[in-house]
Amino acid sequence: MLGFLVRLLPFWVREPLLILVGSVFGVRIMYLAHRDGEWVAAAIGLVFLVFTAVRVHTVARALRARRAPAPAVAVAPAPQTPLTPPSTPAAPAVAVAAQKEPNAWGQAVAAVAVFAALGAALWLGPHLLPSDDDGAPQAASCAGGEDEELPGAYRKTPRAVTGDELCNALNRPDLAQLLGTPAETATAVSGSSGTAPLTDGKVAQPEAEVRFDTYTVNVSATYNELSVAQYVKLMEYGEETDVKTLSVLGRPAVLASDHTMKIEINFGGGGSGGPVEQGPPARTLSVALDAKDRGGYYDITVWSTSGALPDDGALLDIAEKVLPTIPERTV
Repeated sequence: MLGFLVRLLPFWVREPLLILVGSVFGVRIMYLAHRDGEWVAAAIGLVFLVFTAVRVHTVARALRARRAPAPAVAVAPAPQTPLTPPSTPAAPAVAVAAQKEPNAWGQAVAAVAVFAALGAALWLGPHLLPSDDDGAPQAASCAGGEDEELPGAYRKTPRAVTGDELCNALNRPDLAQLLGTPAETATAVSGSSGTAPLTDGKVAQPEAEVRFDTYTVNVSATYNELSVAQYVKLMEYGEETDVKTLSVLGRPAVLASDHTMKIEINFGGGGSGGPVEQGPPARTLSVALDAKDRGGYYDITVWSTSGALPDDGALLDIAEKVLPTIPERTV
């Protein structure tokens, strides 16, 4: 049915339309075939391009034929007969048909139709052709809060970064791969510029969090005077288990395990919610802010609702990738 309707169109409308459609589809299919390495799609795109080349050749040949001057026809005058009255002019022996000039209204309608077809192709192209993402979910991005007023602790700590800067450093395209789940996409991303608890707002503690279906990663920076060495001693006094000291990027670091907190909030009935419960286990890598361990540290924490944890190598890889991208601040 569509082919029948196309054949009903005038030549100077049908051919430009076929060239337009063939070139758009051909180039698009060839691009997708090159990106995905699909040879069958490449063959289909090549067919479209060859079809378009044939139509271009047809139009070019028609234009040359139309612009070429018509061959001159020699007309011999008819001999005068004695019976023809002198007052009657002699008619030519060969009548030459005048070339029909193209209709101006037809050209205008054809031009409007071509531009309409071009506009329809540009408008409907993204819906008719497959998109680059092939329906894949888009990764969440950091919201950005440049206009947010920072607490006073940040003004008193010139080296402190903000939650947005931590978020941009943590939300890497390869973060899921570092966690061992390369097929996953970040579902939620956040960053906040808060202060450490129990410090009366005097210690800056920005943090950022990226959530996947399997794991959640949290990175925070605490700008206090507690060194990693002192932190390790506190763990020993508290008889912490599964503690491992090491060096990351030339800085003192420590690995430790703990449990997250689970809080249930009841929005109905006027209650304040249930008690704070123990959540799933978490693994934290704490790294000193500098090689001299003069105080302050980064915490990289990973957990999952199922209770499963990646191996320690994943936290080390995240630290080696993320920490160098956090902006440095001078004291």
